[in-house]
Amino acid sequence: MKTIVVTLLTLALISCVKNQPAPEEVPVAVTADTTVKMITAHVYLKAEKVDAFIEAARAMIDSSNAEPGCIDYMLYQNPYDKTNFIFVETWKDQAAIDAHFAMPYFTAFGPKTADWVSQPTEIKILTVVSQQ
Repeated sequence: MKTIVVTLLTLALISCVKNQPAPEEVPVAVTADTTVKMITAHVYLKAEKVDAFIEAARAMIDSSNAEPGCIDYMLYQNPYDKTNFIFVETWKDQAAIDAHFAMPYFTAFGPKTADWVSQPTEIKILTVVSQQ
């Protein structure tokens, strides 16, 4: 279990597919009354589908990062098991997540990649308790 936790905590960034804006250019205003949400989605792929998944994920990441409620949306790859990925997303609030889940590119991504996974994707939505 420790190995799995350490492995997942030491995920390697597959690429910087988002042109990260300077902090003053971040389009989402996070205030004291904002309830920031984080999503983690662990994706387990068939080995022969890794390259196709990364390519499809790039479009998802770019589109998601352009959404007004998105603070950050990144994909990481486990350096010890190249078929294991995790999306880590930060959203302004639940309304931003709901809008994201309704986007056409998001609703198309699951069916497009459904045959590429080796086991079900594990998704968790968390409330960020402290931003300090």
